[in-house]
Amino acid sequence: MAERFVINGGKKLEGEIEARGAKNAAFPLLAASLLTSKKCVIGNVPLIEDVFRMIEILKSVGAEVSWTGEREVTVRAAEIDSLKIDDKLVKRLRGSVLVLGSLLARCGKARLPRPGGCVIGVRPIDTHLNAFSQLGVDISYEGDHYGFKAGKTAESAVILDEFSVTGTENMMLFAALQPQKTVIRAADADYQVQELAAFLRKMGVGVKIYPDRTITVEGKNKLDGVEHKLMYDPIEAGTFILTAAAVPGNVTVKNVALDYLGLFLKKLLDAGLPLEITAKQKMRGTVSISPCKTMRIDKIQSLPYPGIHSDLLSAFGVLATQTAGSTLIHDPLYEGRLKYLGELNKMGADIIFCDPHRAIINGPSQLIGQELDSTDLRGGAALIIAGLAAKGQTTISNIYQIDRGYEKIEERLRGIGADIQRVQN
Repeated sequence: MAERFVINGGKKLEGEIEARGAKNAAFPLLAASLLTSKKCVIGNVPLIEDVFRMIEILKSVGAEVSWTGEREVTVRAAEIDSLKIDDKLVKRLRGSVLVLGSLLARCGKARLPRPGGCVIGVRPIDTHLNAFSQLGVDISYEGDHYGFKAGKTAESAVILDEFSVTGTENMMLFAALQPQKTVIRAADADYQVQELAAFLRKMGVGVKIYPDRTITVEGKNKLDGVEHKLMYDPIEAGTFILTAAAVPGNVTVKNVALDYLGLFLKKLLDAGLPLEITAKQKMRGTVSISPCKTMRIDKIQSLPYPGIHSDLLSAFGVLATQTAGSTLIHDPLYEGRLKYLGELNKMGADIIFCDPHRAIINGPSQLIGQELDSTDLRGGAALIIAGLAAKGQTTISNIYQIDRGYEKIEERLRGIGADIQRVQN
């Protein structure tokens, strides 16, 4: 039965909230567990719909997957069949494309429908196809399926068409079982890639990431099993920080992956938001947010790491409705990322769409509760923030999209004073 969120806005937020395991880093680690027949244990796994679907995909090719702790998953892929992958699951999950590199490396062949995911614009896998072909993979297309067959590697180097996170990860996964050095150029180096590199190193793969966006992978014929604790999610931490800034409130966000939010935090400080940043240990700390009525944000543009993540742009858009002056929001990559802004206009926001990639938000605006629809994961989270900041009641439907990336978000927000309930339609 479908569910929706009902939010009564205008409540002051107060207290502590913590980020959980990194959703987008969980996918490549789960995919990497298919590279070996030995046991792999991954801890700090977020309990979200997209992770559950990825686990089902692993099971569909023959991997044994079990929950061995509240947030711990054990994978043993002793015998797998790449051609038995569940097509329906692949079509629902964009991250499913990451099993391709592992299946090709392990089995030598694979068959995959076009992966699904959020409706935030055209998201072709052309970069993946081109890169695999550079490494000697024969690719065919029949009906709505791609066929892949690994051959002798024509080259030991590949140049990606764009700074693609999943494209980079797929090349790393494929190269991990090649007994040679593979050079990946124009690679992405964001937190998901760094986490996969750490995981592969524990498996016995030599991985080096260079400042010029080159990654080298020295693979082996057989890889070891591994135990690894998943990093905390910088996107979730950033979402909670922006929530506290927009509503506003005195909120402390814990488990913040500071190394991957440097420019994000600088932008907020430059805008005038009072932040207290405390580093507790390597790559993790806390951020305390205090209310501010004089914030100004001129421009927010998403860029590859170390730029501001595209996944945080939606929440920034809500904050811009509550700050003084005009803010330009720009996402160069996804032409559908800004669709949620139309829902904000329904609530009384003053937003001008320049083109599919850019919008100007004039603030501050008093948002008024409305019935809204969540069309994608990050846009849905932004609508929650808007509902919390709005006057009156907001109802958000299609919340499965939000559940894909945020574990029981309504319960955690209630812990800091939000009036939000999950109800059956």
